[in-house]
Amino acid sequence: MDFLAPTTWADALAAKAEQPDAVPLAGGTDVMVELNFDHRRPPALLDLTRVPELREWGTETDGRIRLGAGVTYTRIIDELGDRLPGLAMAARTVGSPQIRNRGTVGGNLGAASPAGDSHPPLLAADAEVEVASVRGARRIRAAEFYTGVKCNALAPDELIAAVLIAPASGPQQFCKIGTRNAMVIAVSAFGLALHPQRQAVGTGIGSAAPTPRRADAAAEFLAGELAAAGLWESRGPLPEGLAVEFGRKVRDAAAPIDDVRGSAAYRLHSLSVMARRAATWAWDDYRRAA
Repeated sequence: MDFLAPTTWADALAAKAEQPDAVPLAGGTDVMVELNFDHRRPPALLDLTRVPELREWGTETDGRIRLGAGVTYTRIIDELGDRLPGLAMAARTVGSPQIRNRGTVGGNLGAASPAGDSHPPLLAADAEVEVASVRGARRIRAAEFYTGVKCNALAPDELIAAVLIAPASGPQQFCKIGTRNAMVIAVSAFGLALHPQRQAVGTGIGSAAPTPRRADAAAEFLAGELAAAGLWESRGPLPEGLAVEFGRKVRDAAAPIDDVRGSAAYRLHSLSVMARRAATWAWDDYRRAA
């Protein structure tokens, strides 16, 4: 197995172009497990930890945060928790402190596991993924990035450069069900973001379909009912029946399977409960912010 260790972004892209089957290595929290259990034997590893640009974050001219693919979960919690609360909530549920010190959102995207913790908040926040190769750079909506079970929209010679996310314009929530309280892969997960300025709702479902996905019909239903009742302006209480129906519609957007972590029926039930609770908690935060 070759080990490639570029020190610049240009060298990293050149190495990926020369060896498209090289597996990128950032935190290594997924890749090293696969290697240790002999689930994967790539011809080459492309170590990206020496590329400084990937560990940086900043603000774009349009106000969005550009989060380098190598920024760790710990830094998201510590440095961006106030601006990206949904992603920070999800980051707090990832593994142990040691894993959060190494793991990255870029790595989570690259693995594209349906159970990845960062996917629901990225979907709810309408994030974009910036990818690049020696041919140039492009941006892919998070909703279009996941193409199959552990498959993504990257071309063989492309690497993930960054994620672009607008700072929260309203309350956000993240919920996760696991077989225990910590250091666990999600049985199901749900992310929600309120966008009061445009009277919209963002959603993200995890570990309950072949890919992470949004519940667009549920989001449009909730946003429309809030608008019809004048609740965006009045900030009145969220009707319990509306929250329950929102949960049902989120459940209907999922397509889970039975596996060792949970049954499809349990995943559907837990999603409806998490969606109802997330909507209630986020709306209560919105009312308190008046």
